Amino acid sequence: MNSTIVNKHFISLIFFVLVKITAIAQTTGSISGTILQKNNQRPLSGANITLAGTNLSTATDLTGRFRMMDIPVKSYNLLVSSIGFKTFTLYNIVVNSGNENVYTIELEQQAAELSEVVIKANKRSVRAATLETPLSVQRLTAEEIRSNPGGDFDISKVIQTLPGVGGGQQGGSFRNDIIIRGGGPNENVFYLDGIEIPVINHFQTQGSSGGPQGILNTFFIEDVKLNSSAFDARYDNALSSVFQFKQKNGNANKFQGNARISTSETALTLEGPLSKNKKTTFLASATRSYFQLLRALIDIPILPSYWDFQTKITHQINDKTTLTFIGIGAIDDFKFVAPNMATPEKLYIINSNAVIQQWNYSVGASLKRSIKNGYWNLALSRTRFNNNIQKHEDNENPTAANKTLDLVSNETETKLRFDMNTFRKGWKFSYGASTQLAQYDNKTFAVIKKEVRDAANNIVQPAVVQNFNSPLKPFARLGAFVQVGKRVLQNRLGISAGIRTDMNTFTTDGMNGLQTLSPRLSFSYVLADKWTLNASSGIYYKIPVYTVLGFADNNDVLVNKNAKYQRATHYTTGFEFLPNDGLRITLEGFYKQYGNVPVSVRDGISLANLGADFNVLGNEAVNTNGNGKTYGVEFFVQKKLTERFFGILSYTYYRSLYSGTDNKLIPSSWDNQHLLSVTCGYKFPRNWELGLKFRYQGGSPYTPFDETASRINYLSQGKGTLNYNELNTQRLNGFNSSDIRIDKKWNFKKFTIDLFLDITNWYLAKNPSIPEYTWTRTDDNSAFKTTDGQPVQADGSNAIPTRVKNDDANFRPNIGVIIEF
Repeated sequence: MNSTIVNKHFISLIFFVLVKITAIAQTTGSISGTILQKNNQRPLSGANITLAGTNLSTATDLTGRFRMMDIPVKSYNLLVSSIGFKTFTLYNIVVNSGNENVYTIELEQQAAELSEVVIKANKRSVRAATLETPLSVQRLTAEEIRSNPGGDFDISKVIQTLPGVGGGQQGGSFRNDIIIRGGGPNENVFYLDGIEIPVINHFQTQGSSGGPQGILNTFFIEDVKLNSSAFDARYDNALSSVFQFKQKNGNANKFQGNARISTSETALTLEGPLSKNKKTTFLASATRSYFQLLRALIDIPILPSYWDFQTKITHQINDKTTLTFIGIGAIDDFKFVAPNMATPEKLYIINSNAVIQQWNYSVGASLKRSIKNGYWNLALSRTRFNNNIQKHEDNENPTAANKTLDLVSNETETKLRFDMNTFRKGWKFSYGASTQLAQYDNKTFAVIKKEVRDAANNIVQPAVVQNFNSPLKPFARLGAFVQVGKRVLQNRLGISAGIRTDMNTFTTDGMNGLQTLSPRLSFSYVLADKWTLNASSGIYYKIPVYTVLGFADNNDVLVNKNAKYQRATHYTTGFEFLPNDGLRITLEGFYKQYGNVPVSVRDGISLANLGADFNVLGNEAVNTNGNGKTYGVEFFVQKKLTERFFGILSYTYYRSLYSGTDNKLIPSSWDNQHLLSVTCGYKFPRNWELGLKFRYQGGSPYTPFDETASRINYLSQGKGTLNYNELNTQRLNGFNSSDIRIDKKWNFKKFTIDLFLDITNWYLAKNPSIPEYTWTRTDDNSAFKTTDGQPVQADGSNAIPTRVKNDDANFRPNIGVIIEF
């Protein structure tokens, strides 16, 4: 069906629905939730809940629950207070008539002995820091995520508004490569309700973390917390960041849901009670892409499609014990389609990329139990990631003879984690352990270099081929940690110290826990009513990715068994300034020093430069003797919603350098140096909302092509061969872009309709891109031009090299509707 006709029907349907239900308009909504004591996770009865600027208030019952109904629809700030606890403010909650918002809020106990200065500072709930992580921490609420301009309901895109977060080598590309303070894209870990999830993007690069579209459903998320240093010792494998995604609980009072229909995907989310006593609730969602419309509109030669699924079931066994089950998964399919109008750029895309089929899932159950002066968590989870990649010399006409890549791989982890958290006489103690069974298989056929002969049948280049079936057997990973903290000097000084160790049964020195001892220490001192000085230092370790550990030679012998844990040592200090309850300003300086970084034996470069494409990172022989360092300064301002306006400003200046075989520190692929982001929003009367975002990212380094090797290998690889002797000696221009989002809501008796327009790069800024090596084509794009008018030679000797530069503006309008019911 013609895309124009589909769009007309879509718009007509929206208009028809609006007209039909206007007669049952409604102007009130409701909110509900549970208030817990942070220290022991028990329900807090008698807590006061107030909507700021109104006379509307209620209190929690004996189970810690509350419900407030008949609230005029608009945006509010929610205040929660109780005697002996710090007052908490939840900003920018949007009350609609369609869905009842559900919140789980933890109140922190107020210390008995506090100076007046500390009392004033503690009242400011815009603070995001904790005793363990007093700095390098940011938090975004559900509404900030969903309303982010250009975010497209994708958390991986939204977090690029935060300080120190880059969007990959080419900032305007469609990938979600998360680069934190100049570290590599595989240095981040992700936790969903305390359970680690290794895959958060569709079409994720194996061995890394990026992909073009996020998997997580933003309507599940209550808030997101990003730590870019001072990591709590309970988290393993983090070198650059820890993401904690907190999901909301399902509505215990009624069944409800929402449907989202846009120009790129449809999504359905449902939630409600599963028991009459309201102790069991569920959340469930499914999302389906349909890029066919977008592909037809702009005539791109690729067709990605995906499904994703997510669920959460919460059961309160009693007032001390809660059982939670979570599940998330995706099915991805990436293939090529013939363009309506062939161009050199489109034909280059077809033959330089691979066909990708992936599926993944993460499931887990966690048990949380309150005890005297604390609580414990027990979590059992399983994750699996299947990756199938194929590439041919001619992707439009694939045959067994012209296949250059065939990879089928699985990564499976079964994990058991336990942690205990106690609070006694002002001291906070946490300790725990984890064990997991790691399983990996990989069958790879890859033509690194094809045998090439000249016209006289002389061998110009011998073949280099990978052909192995990884013999890596299942192995165990073990970890343990201790963390202790206390506030002293009338609570003006907070001190937290921790240590952890990690081991495994596969690598040569894997069971030597002393080699991975990772101490960390943090300080926080309240200088004055509005000022806090923070500092931290720590050593962190990460096991090599499974593609490295499971790589074998052509005799199926594992070659990376001697690989060491990569190490990062952090030094961070900064100030936090809280002028009022809704405004937070931070200034931080950081320095990270890397050791044991994997270096490619074949190419002599650090793998820290790789991982931002659709290939596989680490599927080769490595030496873990590389080094690196990143350093910089960050400035951040966050204005929570007050008087209709909210906004975020962040700026980071940093350097990122890594060494290869030659031990020389040179700029990495992520050395953009400048990151600037400004996001703001304004809520107008009659449920109109406007959001605007501007981003600037400094030009990234890139590597020029080896002209001789590119000419010889272009026919088999479909792209040029990089000259790693000149690694990152060139640099792109800086990238800038602005996104705009407009929302209009209509509230009816049992429905809310949100019509949105989200435009990425509305002023059509060009996206600086690497000029890719290719050969000049004939006028009709049916073949390559040659110097002698004959068919192109196998060694490319008569081809005419040129460059193709896909730097067109990445302009993406997304119109859609969200129906809450």
